[in-house]
Amino acid sequence: MADVLCWSGINEVESRLVSAESARRRRQPSPAAGFETPHDDAMAAWSQPIAPVPELPDLDFVARQYPDRKLTLDSRRAPLEFYGRPGEPNAFSLDSLEFFFLIAQYFREALPLRLILLLIACQRAGGRIHLTQEEMATVLDVHRVKAAETLREVMGHGIVFKVQRGVYQFNPPYSYRVAEFIPGTETIEAEYVKVPQGKTIASIRANKDLPDLVRFPSLEHMRQAIEELRKQRAEERAQRRLRKARQRQEGADQ
Repeated sequence: MADVLCWSGINEVESRLVSAESARRRRQPSPAAGFETPHDDAMAAWSQPIAPVPELPDLDFVARQYPDRKLTLDSRRAPLEFYGRPGEPNAFSLDSLEFFFLIAQYFREALPLRLILLLIACQRAGGRIHLTQEEMATVLDVHRVKAAETLREVMGHGIVFKVQRGVYQFNPPYSYRVAEFIPGTETIEAEYVKVPQGKTIASIRANKDLPDLVRFPSLEHMRQAIEELRKQRAEERAQRRLRKARQRQEGADQ
């Protein structure tokens, strides 16, 4: 009788274990579909995975879910479009990495590089730069004569060219500000200006009054100058090593 009671107790325990295991493995019913996002607790909202908004007949349902929020819609942005902080203009530019790589090797002094960076930063949509030489000198903290000499050197490579007094144009293959967002004021509406690069290149090439290095830009002369400079410096190093070797030899002979 004891054996019967023992076996019945074991069977009862096994039955409970099996049923519990089956309950754990049993698929739980999926929750009802709905638009439920924790909007009262900010930390809880961050911890929740982002799910797409279900198809709704209108946006009133979303607005009712967040009565203390302002619901706005924005137009779809094209690739590379971005905006800066509120109240500040911003733009996106197309900059040639090869151009940066070459000017870092070509210019042995810092001022031409600083001037090029200033021109890149100040260009508007379409590559126009509204800066006088006095303003360039003030920003770079150099004498106006030095700023003018450096500007002529940069222009001599076809990087920028003068349109009129106080207005310059960046050559599009090197750096080009495609678009910019101009914040509005109380009397002027905000404006988003976009100038295609191809349009500016075509207008520059059609202007026969411009130098060929501007109309058909090329960095080949910079590459050749860099190679010649490297050869010259290598020869100078070899001559210095030879002179030092001769001096050591003469000292040993004495």
